[in-house]
Amino acid sequence: MSFRFYTNVISGASRAAAVWLFTTGVSLIGFGVLIYLLPRLFATLAAIILSVIGLGCVVTATRIFAGQRRLDKIDSEDIEAYRQNVQIHIEDEDE
Repeated sequence: MSFRFYTNVISGASRAAAVWLFTTGVSLIGFGVLIYLLPRLFATLAAIILSVIGLGCVVTATRIFAGQRRLDKIDSEDIEAYRQNVQIHIEDEDE
């Protein structure tokens, strides 16, 4: 007679993990075989994907630089308006 010290939830979770791991392993083996059989196709796909990602990074960086330039321009124009009515008073503690 065998005793079970775990519930069906744990058993189901371990089976689900095993199914996921098996599926991932078979997929990786299949992907590896495809890369071995069609290296030029996958190299071209990788080059296209990396180029699109790189272009997206360049566009995003350009937009950030342009936004910062606009903010700097606004700040430099309005700095005098903030300082126009400012007076600095220094009080001596000795008096």
